[in-house]
Amino acid sequence: MTFTIAPELDRIVRPGVLWLHGAAVTAAASRLDVPPATAEAGVRATPPEAITAVRTMYKRVGIDPTKRRPSSEALLRRVRKGEPLPRINSMVDVCNWCSLEFQLPYGLYDADRIEGDVALRLGLAGESYPGIRKDDVHVDGRITLADSLGPFGNPTSDSARTMVTTATTRALVVVFAPAELDARRLSHVMEVTAQRMHEFTGAVRSG
Repeated sequence: MTFTIAPELDRIVRPGVLWLHGAAVTAAASRLDVPPATAEAGVRATPPEAITAVRTMYKRVGIDPTKRRPSSEALLRRVRKGEPLPRINSMVDVCNWCSLEFQLPYGLYDADRIEGDVALRLGLAGESYPGIRKDDVHVDGRITLADSLGPFGNPTSDSARTMVTTATTRALVVVFAPAELDARRLSHVMEVTAQRMHEFTGAVRSG
């Protein structure tokens, strides 16, 4: 599989991409109780500053980020209201923890449910996909990930088709970082994400 970014997004999004294999995803991991809780306390005490750049990324493609919030901001709002991060499975929980801490939208996908190459592009008119525990997600004009079967993810919500479950052994992680984000900062984010994925799911980077 290859990952490409369309020219119209080249100056808007700086995607971070991890291909992982060898994962053993568990439904609940007690080792993941404390680290996310510590991150929750941290963001309540000192709110992150990355929201503006992510919101600008949305605005640059004509999307109102107050109506379709980046997933990272949705997690932050949840935590600042006193609610904990959702607990789904060990791989999703690591993603949510990283997204909250770094305040960048993450996408997480089962690589075995992706068909062909992956493109980051703008959604086409009429394109949509069934969301995870949601109605259809319409992606016309939105920042979108697509494979040979069509769109399957965006910085707000992912698809049921490629969702990660306890059966997942190979995964794709995409960080939808704004183009303004320093490359060294993004590299740090990806390194930490890869380390946490390995520690809590056993997954290792492919390639």
